[in-house]
Amino acid sequence: MARFIDELKRTHGCGELRAEDSDQEVVLFGWVQARRSLGGCVFIDLRDRTGVTQLVFDTEICADPFPIAERARTEWVLGVRGKVRAREKANPRMDTGAIEIAVLEADVFNEAKTPPFLIEDDIDTAEEKRLEHRYLDLRRPQLMKNLLMRSSLNHHTRSYFHEHDFTEVESPLLVKYTPGGARNFLVPARLYPGSCYALAESPQLYKQLLMCAGYDRYYQIVRCFRDEDLRIDRQPEFTQIDVEMSFINQDDLFEIIEGLVFRLWREVLGIDLLERYPDGAFPRMRFDDAMRDYGNDKPDLRFEMKHTDLTALVTEHGGGGIGFFAEIAEKFRDGTYRADLPEELVKALVVPAEHAMSRKQVDELEKVVKRFGAKGLARAKVGEDGVWTQSPLSKSVTDEMRLAINEAVGAGPGDLILFQSGPEARVQTVMANLRLHLGKKFGLIPETGAGGDWNFSWVIDPPLFERTDEGGWAAAHHVFTRPHDESLEILESDPGKVCCYRYDLVLNGFEIGGGSIRLHDPKVQAQVFRVIGLSDEEGRDKFGFLLDALTYGAPPHGGIALGMDRIAMLAAETDSIRDVIAFPKTSRANDLMTKAPGSVDAAQLAELGLAVIPQDAPSD
Repeated sequence: MARFIDELKRTHGCGELRAEDSDQEVVLFGWVQARRSLGGCVFIDLRDRTGVTQLVFDTEICADPFPIAERARTEWVLGVRGKVRAREKANPRMDTGAIEIAVLEADVFNEAKTPPFLIEDDIDTAEEKRLEHRYLDLRRPQLMKNLLMRSSLNHHTRSYFHEHDFTEVESPLLVKYTPGGARNFLVPARLYPGSCYALAESPQLYKQLLMCAGYDRYYQIVRCFRDEDLRIDRQPEFTQIDVEMSFINQDDLFEIIEGLVFRLWREVLGIDLLERYPDGAFPRMRFDDAMRDYGNDKPDLRFEMKHTDLTALVTEHGGGGIGFFAEIAEKFRDGTYRADLPEELVKALVVPAEHAMSRKQVDELEKVVKRFGAKGLARAKVGEDGVWTQSPLSKSVTDEMRLAINEAVGAGPGDLILFQSGPEARVQTVMANLRLHLGKKFGLIPETGAGGDWNFSWVIDPPLFERTDEGGWAAAHHVFTRPHDESLEILESDPGKVCCYRYDLVLNGFEIGGGSIRLHDPKVQAQVFRVIGLSDEEGRDKFGFLLDALTYGAPPHGGIALGMDRIAMLAAETDSIRDVIAFPKTSRANDLMTKAPGSVDAAQLAELGLAVIPQDAPSD
């Protein structure tokens, strides 16, 4: 081995050589992907992070390497010196398929046990087994491609912000616990028995302090932590591109972030978004419009199939002969919803006749919506003369109501109308997920990936406050979000109507970033605290250091956090965020490779002043 590495340095990656490199002498290092013995020659496919090259061990060229070629097995680590030559028959499936390496010299760096699964893409090995041996799974070409792509995202992000005069500043990971928002991970402080740090869920307060300190333009690619239930696009530890700017408005921030996204898609993915967005900006949608038309604030705009809110129409017709509609209509008085009752609504969406569904298929949709919390799925198929068929509603609905609904939803002969009614939150969730289910079922969007359609939008102007279960008010995002100027006069008198400068960047149904213009006026900040029932003393206890900073000359400022893991997942067109994270946790937040989290011995606990209350481990 001393000759290789010490004397013979690697000249190329295994995926870099092409026909124009013929007759060059090269040195390659890598892993054995496959081995074949044919007609007195041994062929080995050698793999590294750049790709695969075919090696030829031919006794007519050199006899010495032949014993190594005979012994080598999958995943052995080799070094070879050889000459590039054209292959007799090119392999179009390989980037290096036009050439091969005639080996002159070789050495074994390390032998390997037979791996528990094949090191190749499209294997059917259970993810649990692959996560247990993640260091092997990461050798697979697709995962390697994903992580190299993610590295490029990081590189171009830093380059972009430095070009635009941003300062990269690191913020603390061990911070003070502040209630609200996501659940924090707690870290016992040995020097302060009974006290804990929290792992930062974001640098939010620190980046605002940097604006108060006069740094104007800050960014950071930062690790964050949230103790939340997991899903395909969420992990307990994650990375975000964190940005904050002073002396800006919402439009200024959008321009900077749009420039970053255009740069990343062009440089990393080779996609020019200017072809879709020639003015270099993404469209904007008001929060209320998103909820009305799509049932959520991160709509997938690659297809239509909008919702229609029928609540006012149902109320106008007193339920129109439909019992569960009448129950909702009775909760209104003179067209005004009673504030003492939970908000309810009626929504519908239309399945066009071109996507005709059998009765059995429609019945199966009821099972789908029940998974999202629905009690059932009312439906009606529109006949040639506008009558409703294949529906129990047809027996009771009044003609006036039926015709009014057909007109409101734009339904014609052969169309299918699907209804949901009840508590607003449930209806919105059910209808939003039903729309996505139908979009995939009809091939309007792919099961995973962009399908060549990168559809970005800003969702803007959401409410500043939301109702709590107890009937009070809570900040819908965080308490430092700036209200619209025209909302200041109703901030305390009518909080439900206060909109704010908060915004989300949405891509194909995923929120990839969110932020706000911040409150920098201590007087308005005190009003916001009063609305959510936070006394001056409580505010100072939780956020005193930031409140103090605001009184020493805070500039107008705002920012955003972009989810790097989620961006990488979408850019890689995979259906799991674990495919773009080197060492991810499972859906139960554990690490199958290292067996984290693990138990702690009594001496360590005693040093921290802690005791463990035994509990059953979470079940699958």
